[in-house]
Amino acid sequence: MWWPTREGTGGMKAPVPEIDRLSPTRRPEERPVMYQRWRHLLFLHWALPPEVMAPLLPPGLTLDTFDGKAWVGLVPFTMRGVRPRGLPAVGFLSDFHETNVRTYVHFQGKDPGVWFFSLEAANAIAVRLARAWFKLPYQYARMELTTGGEGEPLAYRSERLWPGPTPATCAVRCTPRGPAAPSTPGTLQHFLVERYFLYSTARGSLFRGQVHHPPYQVRGAGVEGLDESLLAAAGIPRPAEPPMALFSEGVDVDVFRLRRVQSLSGR
Repeated sequence: MWWPTREGTGGMKAPVPEIDRLSPTRRPEERPVMYQRWRHLLFLHWALPPEVMAPLLPPGLTLDTFDGKAWVGLVPFTMRGVRPRGLPAVGFLSDFHETNVRTYVHFQGKDPGVWFFSLEAANAIAVRLARAWFKLPYQYARMELTTGGEGEPLAYRSERLWPGPTPATCAVRCTPRGPAAPSTPGTLQHFLVERYFLYSTARGSLFRGQVHHPPYQVRGAGVEGLDESLLAAAGIPRPAEPPMALFSEGVDVDVFRLRRVQSLSGR
C-alpha cells in the first residue's frame, strides 16, 4: 500500500498522513540488547514512483513517501564494536563492513521505519546470527572499504557470496564535501537518514525493531563512480539519473529487542 502526499507549509509537499517523525528519535525506556558503532556511512538515494515500490512490500506495511515519491536507498558503511549487552567486543566478530538496500515504510500510520531488501555483511557468523535473531535478509559478501584523509575519496566494494540471488555487487567511489550538520526535521534529508525503526517478517508474522543514536552529522558527497547490481537483484529498477548522495562519519548505536507487531495470516 501507499498513500500520496499533500501540500505542506512553505510550498513543500509533506507526507500524508501526518506521521510523528520525532518520537522515534527519542530513547526508549528499556535496556538495549546490543551495541554497535556505525562508521563511514554513504547514503545513495533514488526517487521512484510509488506504484513501482509498493508491490515489493510485505502485507502489513505501507510505503512512506515524500513529495509524492518513494525512495530506494543504497547504504554502504562499516560496523565497529558490535556486541551483545554484557559481553565485550571480539575482533573479527565485532568489526565488519555492510551494505544495505532499503526503502521507507510505516505501520498503520505510525512508527516510520525501514524495510530492507538485502543487507550484505562481510562476516558469515554475523550473517547467520542476524538472520536468526532479527529476521533480516542478511547476505554474506566479500567487501572492502578504502578511506583517506579529510577531503580524500572513499571506495566501497561488495560481492555477494551466499545466499542468492547472484550476481549482486557494488563498487562506489565518493568524496565527502562541505560541513557536516544535523538534518532539519521536515526536510527530505531528515526523512531519508533519521530512521529508528526497522521491520522484518518471519513465520507468518511482522516484527519491528528499534535503534537509538544521536542525530547524524550529515554532509553532501560527490560520487565519482558507481557500478552496482544490488538493486536489480532485489527486483528494483534503478533510475538513470545520478543518486542523491549524503555522507556521515557515523554514530554510536543502541539496539533494542525485536517485537512481533502483527500476524500476517490472520490480520
